[in-house]
Amino acid sequence: MIKTFSIVFIFLFLVSCGKSGSGSSNHSSSVALSDISTSSPVPHAAQNFEVNLKLNNFDAPQEDKIQVASDLIKKVVATEEFKNAILNYTYQGKKSFVDNNGLSNAEIYQKILEGSENLHPGKNNQMDLELEIYQANTTVIGYTLPNELKIWMNAKFFNQNMAPKVSENMMHEWLHKIGFKHDFASTPSRPFSVPYAIGYLVGRIAMKF
Repeated sequence: MIKTFSIVFIFLFLVSCGKSGSGSSNHSSSVALSDISTSSPVPHAAQNFEVNLKLNNFDAPQEDKIQVASDLIKKVVATEEFKNAILNYTYQGKKSFVDNNGLSNAEIYQKILEGSENLHPGKNNQMDLELEIYQANTTVIGYTLPNELKIWMNAKFFNQNMAPKVSENMMHEWLHKIGFKHDFASTPSRPFSVPYAIGYLVGRIAMKF
C-alpha cells in the first residue's frame, strides 16, 4: 500500500483489537437520548443494528470468519449487557471513557447505534466496513487512516484469531471511523479509550455466543 511510513505509524492501531455486502441499507432506526438508560429496554436501533461489508483480498475461509464475526457484533450490540456496560463504564471513579470527544456514555452509545462514519455520513443504523487483508510479519493487528474508508487487517493475526477476537478488532477500528481516537503510545490510560474499551467489551460478550 502506498503510504508514507510517517503517516502510517501515526495511525496504526495495535489492538488485538462473509460475503461482501452490496451497499448501504436504506433503513434507519433512530434513538433519542431520553430513551437510553440502564432502566430502559434495549432500543430498537440496537436490535436492528446491521454490519455492511466490502471485502478485499480475503479468501473463502477468511470471508466466512468475517461473516461470523459480523454476526457476533450484531448479537452483542443487541444485548442489554452491551448497553449497560457502556452506560455504566467508569474511569477514575467517573462514568466516562478516555478520549470520549466530550461525549457522555449515553451519547457514545447513541453514536454507535446511529452508525454515521466520518467519511460516509448518514445515520443508517449500521456499521459500514471496507476491509482489506494483508500479510506482514509485524506486531500490528490492524490499522486504518483518517482519510481512508478502508481498514487493513493483518493475516498474521487474523488467521489465528477466533471470530470473537476478530469482532473485537472490527469494532475497535470502526470506532475510529466514527471519530474516536486513542494514544498512539501504550499509555496507562489507552485501554480506557473508546476504541479499546468498547472493542474489548465486544470481544468479551461475543465469547458468550
